[in-house]
Amino acid sequence: MKNVFVETSNVKRLLSALTALEDRGAQEACLAVVDGVPGLGKTTTLKHWVAKTGWIYLRAKQEWKPAWFMNELLENLPVRPPHSIEKKYETILRELGSRQTAAQMARRSFGIVIDEADHISSKASLLETVRDISDMLELPVILVGMGKVNDNVSRFPQISSRISQRVTFQKASRDDVRMLIDQKCEVKVADDLVDFVLKVSGGYNREVLEAIANIERFGLRIDPGPQGITMADMGGQTVLNDRRTNKPILVPELA
Repeated sequence: MKNVFVETSNVKRLLSALTALEDRGAQEACLAVVDGVPGLGKTTTLKHWVAKTGWIYLRAKQEWKPAWFMNELLENLPVRPPHSIEKKYETILRELGSRQTAAQMARRSFGIVIDEADHISSKASLLETVRDISDMLELPVILVGMGKVNDNVSRFPQISSRISQRVTFQKASRDDVRMLIDQKCEVKVADDLVDFVLKVSGGYNREVLEAIANIERFGLRIDPGPQGITMADMGGQTVLNDRRTNKPILVPELA
């Protein structure tokens, strides 16, 4: 499979939101929420953004408390965490501020991505710590969750009022699936097989990528026709595994 990043419709909407976040009016409205059920490519997309821009990426933990969160943030800067909460906070502001200034001079964006943010979205003390850091530096922070973040954060007006952008990842469209296959698969794939992948994957990126790997593995062993690998070519072959039943989904054998 080709190691390329594909700008699906979800990615394009996220990039548009990030541009709007940079151009925001109220400078304290530095927060964004990226939500959606698992398997739609949120983490892959945000990790690609972090690698491209130099943002800080953190994965929230169920048992996070403010001190643990600040320790992980400092370790990712990377800076040895001081012992006291006050010193941790001062060091975070100094180090993030320095990186933010450098990014601004280079005309780059800079901020923090917190993945699995469902773990912290109902914890007032953690959200307040994130808000304090974001407010003091006017630093963008993206909270990435699995469908609960917006609802949970709405209980805290002082936090929700600072969310200027909300993006909900949707299931892949037919055009998205076609794009993923065209750009990542090492073999050409016919339209009928693309439609079948869309149907059995349910529009989940994770399943589409699994299908691409199986199609590619099969396609490299045969000499497909000019339209690419068809359903007839792959009849009886596994296209992906059903995660609910853990059973393979086979391409129907056409008469």
